[in-house]
Amino acid sequence: MMNSEQDEKDRELLKDVMAGRTFTLADLIAKEGGDFLKGESPVPKLLQVKTELNLLIKENVSDSLGAFKATLQDLIEENELKIAKNLDQPLIVLVKIIESLINNPNLFYEFVRRVDMKWGQIYGKRPHFQTPGDPPHPDDDYTHESVRQKLVDFLNILKA
Repeated sequence: MMNSEQDEKDRELLKDVMAGRTFTLADLIAKEGGDFLKGESPVPKLLQVKTELNLLIKENVSDSLGAFKATLQDLIEENELKIAKNLDQPLIVLVKIIESLINNPNLFYEFVRRVDMKWGQIYGKRPHFQTPGDPPHPDDDYTHESVRQKLVDFLNILKA
């Protein structure tokens, strides 16, 4: 059947269905809006990308206590604007974020402090903050060295 013939039959069927029924503004909006999202996800692209990045962290970062992963995922939220500008290449943004943490001592020490704080929030305990240049507390699960290694390991996964 030709496309125009099918369109005519669809119009006739719609006319029969609508006969005797009051047509409202809501009906018009539903009719016109029906094709609005056709072929597109109703979930905004930015939310999809952030979810994928968080899933990538969850599945590829070794962190049995969870504070390191949670703090990395917080960085995804905090860098939403950078991610939004690079929706087609979000991994590049994540690589740059991780590299900046590794290569900038101030950012790195602040990140470790945030990981320690997150650990304290999760477990309801007072965190152990390591001072740059000092040895870590014996009970500190997130030392400068261990966090650096986790960042390097994750960066290697991202670049593979």
